[in-house]
Amino acid sequence: MAYYLDKSLDMQLVLAPHEHVTVSACLRYGSDDPYAVTFAFHTGSEAPVTWTFARDLLADGILRQTGDGDIRLWPSGTGHHMVLNLALSSPAGHARLAAPLRVVTDWLTRTYRLVPAGQETEGLDVEAELCRMLHGTG
Repeated sequence: MAYYLDKSLDMQLVLAPHEHVTVSACLRYGSDDPYAVTFAFHTGSEAPVTWTFARDLLADGILRQTGDGDIRLWPSGTGHHMVLNLALSSPAGHARLAAPLRVVTDWLTRTYRLVPAGQETEGLDVEAELCRMLHGTG
C-alpha cells in the first residue's frame, strides 16, 4: 500500500526583482516513488504544471545552491524571511519561484519519516517495476 504526503502552499513567481505573483502549489511525496518529489503549480489552467525531481536534490537545495540544467535550487534570505528558490527551465520557457523555506523543510522532514534515507527500495518490488517499465506489464 502506498502512502502520500501532500502540502499545499503559496509560492511566489518572480517576474522581476521586486515584482512577484502568488501561485498556489502542492508538494507531493509518495512511498510508491520514494526517490522523487513533485511540485504541482496551479496556474489557472485545467491541469496543474508539474515538476518531478529527486528528493535528495530538494534536500540539498534547502541547504545550498544545487542542481544543473532544468532544475536549480538554493536558499536565500534571513530569519523568518528565508525562502527556497526554484529555477525551472524547459523548452516552453523559464520560471523562478520562491517558497517559504520553513514550510518546505518541515514537509521534507516528514517524507524522511515516512521513508527514511537508505530505505527507499525496501517497499518496492523492483522486478515488477522493471517489467512494467520495459514491457508495459506488471
